Amino acid sequence: MVDLKLGKLPERVPVKLTISVHPDLNGRLLDYAAAYAEAYGQQEPLTELIPAMLSAFLESDRSFARRGRLS
Repeated sequence: MVDLKLGKLPERVPVKLTISVHPDLNGRLLDYAAAYAEAYGQQEPLTELIPAMLSAFLESDRSFARRGRLS
């Protein structure tokens, strides 16, 4: 077996999740999408914004980061 410096690439196939949110959260998400479009001059669907928002939230949560990453 060859010993490569580059390790095996992680799974990159998206996992589909289906969630339900309360109407007030849906409204806030739509407001955020409008603010995003105003800030960047490009509309993005919530299906694209929400995963990025969740990633940014998890990356900024210092308490969660201190727990260590699960493999």
